[in-house]
Amino acid sequence: MAVSAVTAPFSALYADHVNPQWVHLLNLLEMNVSYQRCENAELITSEGTRIIDFLSGYCVHNTGHNHAHIVQALQDELGRCGPAMLQSHVSETAGELARRLCEKAGCELTKVFFCSSGSEGVEAAIKFSRAHTGRSGLLYAQKAFHGWTCGALSLMGDSFWSARFGPMLPGTQGIPFNDLNQLEQRLATREFSAFVVEPIQSEAGVILPAGEYLAKARDLCERYGTLLVLDEVQTGLYRTGAFLAAHHYRVKPDMVILAKALSGGLVPSGAVLMREEVYSSVYDSLKRAIIHTSTFSENGLAMRAGLATLDVLDHENLGTRARELGDLLRGRLREELCEFEMVKEVRGAGLLCGVEFQPPAQLRLRLPFEAFLRIHEGLFGQMLVMGMFRRGFLTQICGNHFMVLKAAPPLTVSEQQIECFVTALRDVVETVHSSKTFWTEALGIARRAVNI
Repeated sequence: MAVSAVTAPFSALYADHVNPQWVHLLNLLEMNVSYQRCENAELITSEGTRIIDFLSGYCVHNTGHNHAHIVQALQDELGRCGPAMLQSHVSETAGELARRLCEKAGCELTKVFFCSSGSEGVEAAIKFSRAHTGRSGLLYAQKAFHGWTCGALSLMGDSFWSARFGPMLPGTQGIPFNDLNQLEQRLATREFSAFVVEPIQSEAGVILPAGEYLAKARDLCERYGTLLVLDEVQTGLYRTGAFLAAHHYRVKPDMVILAKALSGGLVPSGAVLMREEVYSSVYDSLKRAIIHTSTFSENGLAMRAGLATLDVLDHENLGTRARELGDLLRGRLREELCEFEMVKEVRGAGLLCGVEFQPPAQLRLRLPFEAFLRIHEGLFGQMLVMGMFRRGFLTQICGNHFMVLKAAPPLTVSEQQIECFVTALRDVVETVHSSKTFWTEALGIARRAVNI
């Protein structure tokens, strides 16, 4: 299945002009293949191999790849030659999409700022919260992942992501997720404009909030005058079974950040939903009508794709599917993996699932595992990813927890594809526990990586 960057022209051009290290990594993991057609949850390579997508572009493809309704909506929009990027007009589709998003979100969220990505949405949330509160400090949960721009990186405690990029925003502090005591201690200083948090920490290992954590966090934020900003870039748009993960926990945020799945994976798009008074604190006069904007934020294709995506999510009952199939996936994984000592836990909500692994107790497994950790803490997880790819499934480990394998297929995935995924993962895990080949091959890959 592997494709050599040396013999594949598309890889050579990419390596020459974009990112050679990415090509090297995919070659090393035998995952550098040419995808020719992507439909629903299936990715078809140039060799005719079918890969089932259990990553969804990190929760982009909630409606599946290239959904016919969304594709047709975009073709129709292009065909009518309407206003796409005028910049000096009122976008009818933006107004309609904003109305529908606010209706589905509820929680007293009545205004929308459109942007082009989750990172850009985080930047907007920072500016709006500072304008509204008059404070500059920002709180975040440790092990969070909020994006790649400097403001978003300032809300992520892992220095790996921000190293070499210079100083981040001052006045940011990280606190443990699920720790209300530390949250209140920080909020009581009244220094913070916002507490920016994912309702479910995806890249931290698919970590769910404990009990009434989010609801009580909301109460504390209100008491001390800090805005509660929920980053639902990965969890929103029915990924967890509800339109917002916030709906599971009956919490009313001041702002919600959406992106990724908002336009069916076809056009970059993001949205920040917020309460009226937060919005009005920025756009409070005629001369501030364009005080914060974004070039591509309300372009015709993104807005049309957003409307079509909401149509698909509703008409195909994908929230219900996410909830029911997510329960099925976690149940089957627990049944099939419970006997293996390195499997610690299966958890998640809807079709956002994490399988956490742990160090083995047996000496014959512990020695090579510890050797893996000395080489790179993510090596074991990437070997799991490689093993699943060989068996026809695309997945990935969590960005801030390398011992958690993420399973997040499109919400259109079938029961049969879920069963096949469970069978494949059991086979990989069984190989980990019983075959020396897994460990020796991984050490060989590590040695090759050092030489690249």
